[in-house]
This record gives sequence, structure tokens and C-alpha cells, in this order.
Amino acid sequence: MTQRLERAALLGRLAEPQTWDLAVIGGGATGLGVALDAVARGFTVVLLEAEDFAKGTSSRATKLVHGGVRYLAQGNIALVREALVERSTLLVNAPHLAQRLPFVVPTYNRWDQPFYGIGLKLYDALAGARGLGPTEWLSARRTAELLPTVMRAGLTGGVRYWDGQFDDARLAIALARTAAARGALVLNHAPVVGLQRTGGKVTGLSALDGESGRRFEVAARCVINAAGVWVDAVREMDRDAGTAARAPMVAPSQGVHLVVDRAFLPGTHALMVPKTSDGRVLFAVPWLGKTILGTTDTPRDDLAREPAPFKAEIDFILGEAARYLARAPTREDVRSVWVGLRPLVKPTGDEGPDGAGGETKPDTKALSREHTVVVGRSGLVTVTGGKWTTYRAMAEDVLDRAMERGLVPRRPGGATARLPLLGAAPGRPLSEPPGEHGYGSEAEVLRGLPGATHWLWRDAETGQGGLSEAMVRFAARHEMARTVEDVLARRCRLLFLDAREAARQATPVAALLAQELGHDVETASFVELAARYTTLP
Repeated sequence: MTQRLERAALLGRLAEPQTWDLAVIGGGATGLGVALDAVARGFTVVLLEAEDFAKGTSSRATKLVHGGVRYLAQGNIALVREALVERSTLLVNAPHLAQRLPFVVPTYNRWDQPFYGIGLKLYDALAGARGLGPTEWLSARRTAELLPTVMRAGLTGGVRYWDGQFDDARLAIALARTAAARGALVLNHAPVVGLQRTGGKVTGLSALDGESGRRFEVAARCVINAAGVWVDAVREMDRDAGTAARAPMVAPSQGVHLVVDRAFLPGTHALMVPKTSDGRVLFAVPWLGKTILGTTDTPRDDLAREPAPFKAEIDFILGEAARYLARAPTREDVRSVWVGLRPLVKPTGDEGPDGAGGETKPDTKALSREHTVVVGRSGLVTVTGGKWTTYRAMAEDVLDRAMERGLVPRRPGGATARLPLLGAAPGRPLSEPPGEHGYGSEAEVLRGLPGATHWLWRDAETGQGGLSEAMVRFAARHEMARTVEDVLARRCRLLFLDAREAARQATPVAALLAQELGHDVETASFVELAARYTTLP
């Protein structure tokens, strides 16, 4: 049943005097995965997110559910094998949000095709029965049929393989709502401002309602720090006064993505370049009627909530795209640019020495993409690193570590291995009309809301994308949307698809939200944000 989630009721629960089994800080992929795993095991759970679910890194992925072809090239077989298992699990548990997607690697010399083909055959072998489709060697003619806009000069053939694609932000919302349906208290726009400590042990946290400023004291047997690239700020809350700062766990790296029209890559296949001019991987991926180009891997020293791309990153993506696409996209063709910060794990422990001074900037390509779980002396459990595909396995690891340390009682795992997320209808075909992306079995509820046939926006090029009046109402009533950005960036992905159009929709969306929430909703901050998504250095 589709649950109505009223903020006043959620805040009322937060104010109730009780000791939760787990309090989770952070509403991205990792934190939401932990919350769902814990509540599925029967623990009482509260999760608090400073802004909106998946506001940071978790809404800015390349939209791929994958085993990691690049990790295979690095020889990290264990990571690839785990990710392939989790890829299969996600596609079963959320078929309305994750589907298989064919990729083509075009080749331009006679040695590349067998080289990449053999590697991808190994990828198939590691997937085993969980494989999504066989790797195939392609002729130059067949490659051009599947990638109609591929650069044909010098094309010798290609290799087709299969991986997965998903909608990251809507998956995050589904995780939050599924956890809530099972009894967890999940709340966005509720920043954690401090940790409670008793006798040197973390026993809870202090949080604010980001709308009213009201303060809440939350007691918990175990506190999970899943704040992504911001985990070190939470760890600092756990430091004794007068002691030296801990060495940071995270070295942030940013990945940039550009969105252009579908005409640059028509069809149903993605293009993958396994080795660009500087040794990186580049994707051109069809997504919601547009084409995503990316990504980069650039170290950063700051932790901006809205990081901006560097000129060199834009030049790199457009330059590499021009090598493989017959019609080269330019800056003028970019509909939206977004930047995500990856929490790459540095080789340092929780109780490591002061990291200030003398440290050289790391090469982020060399740092770990695997997740790390650290339990501090105070009992604070910190998890960071990893990727969307393995969020569920990461959550299990976090709970295992918490149980090993006696922070929560032992309970068997595996509860989420076959747990359909809200909207999923495993084994049944979905019947979403064009534009109603990501609602799955809840599409009927959506169609029953006022304005179901009143479209605020439709993608003129493809008709695939869409935003109806009912979608805004559904976001406010059932998906905890509170702002124009919540709707246009993460409930509907318009900001990521066409930022100028998103700015145009700010006023009608705000008017509908005001009706649903009972107060005025401002638009200026979102219009300013949308302008940044079209500003290229």
C-alpha cells in the first residue's frame, strides 16, 4: 500500500522519548541501504539526512549498475564478482528502476577487438547464471547499425556486452520509502549537529528540523556515520576536546557528466570506450530520452555541496566524444552538466595520526573504490567508499561489524537479498505509460491523483520524459518532497536532463507544492541552481 508520509507526523515520532537500536546519519545510497537492512532484521531505526535523500553523490552517478569492467582490467576479481551478484539482486528487487542495457565497444585496430572481447567473455564467466546476455564480436557494419552515429573512419568492428542501468535518485527514494513502510523513521532536511556521548561512548545525536530550526535529542544504541564524502566532519564531532584532529578517511574525487540530446546517440545501445587518451573509461549512455557523456576522475580539496566542473574536464569529455561520434557535441549542445564527489578511501585508520601538513595530493585513480567500515573507540561506526551497485552488500557489512562489537544484538542477515522495493512487481510486466518513469506498480495510484493527464513538461524529442501535475502531488504526499529542487532534481530528473527547462518549471511546481504543503514555496534558489547546471567553464 502506498503510504502517505506527513512531515508533522514524522517529527512527532522523532520527538518521542525512546532509545533507537540504530541511528543512521546520511540519506545517500549507503545510509539508506543500512536503514533498510536493519529494519528488515527487526531493529528500530531512525535515519536523518541533512538535505534531501541522494542530494549529493548518490544522485550524480553515471546511472550504471555494473560489475566494474575497469576493475576487471585492474585484476580486482573479488570486487567484480561481488558487484555482479549485487547487480543481479538489484535488477530483481527493483525492476521498475533498474534494467539491463547493451553496450558496444567500437574498435579501430585489429588487435583491440579480440583483446576486449576476451576480457568481456571473462566478465560473462564471472557473472555465470546471473549474466544479462552474451558478449558478441561484431563486424564493422553491425557496429555501425547498433551505434548509428559512431565514427566510421577506421572502424574495424566492435564488441557488444551487457550491463545494467538505473535511476539513482529514484532508487534512493524507493529505499527510503521501503524502509519507512517497514517501520523505520526516515527524515530529510534534518541535519545532525552533534553527537551525544556518555563515558566516552556515543549514545545518540542531536539534530535539527531544517525547516523550523527545532532541535531534537535522539538516543541510540548504535550510531552509523554514512555521510559519504562528509564522513570526516561527523568523525570530528566524536573527537575529545583538546585532542589532535584525526587524519581524514576520504580523498574526494569529482566525476563530471554532460547531457546532450538523444540525436547524438540514437538507438538503444550505450557506447563504451575502455581506454581514452589518458587511460580512463568513457561512456555515452542513453538515459530518459537524452545521452549522458562521462565521466572524469579529478582530485578536489574541498567538499562543496554543488561542486563545479573544471574547464579541463569539459574539454576532455567533449574531446573524447569527438573521437568516437560522427557529430561532435559542443558546449552549446549541453543541456545539463552535473558533478558528483566520490568518497575514495585513503589508507588511514580511524585512530590514525594527525594528517595535517606535508601530505601530497593523491592520485584518486589509485585509491580504493571498495568500501571501508571503521568502528571507533567510542563505538561510532563509519562507513564510506563503495559504489551504488554494491550498496546492499555494504549495508550487510556495516550491520555485521556493529553486531561483532556488541553495539546491537546478533540477528541473521540476508533479509534484503530478495526484498522487492516499493513499486516493484517481480516477474510481472510493468504498465507505465510514456513519461511515468520509475513508478512501477504504483502507477495506478499516480493516475488517481488530480492532474494525472495535465502535463507540465514532455520531452519534445522523444516523448519519454515527462512531468505531470499528479507527479508533483505524489512527490509531496508519498515521497517526502519539500522543495522545488526535491521535485525537479530527484523525484523527476528534469534538472539533470535539461536544466533550462527545469528552471522554467520552477514556478508551476512551486504552486502545486504550496497547495500540498500548505505554505508558500520559494523558487529563486532553484532557478539559481539550474543556471549553474548550464554554466560551462
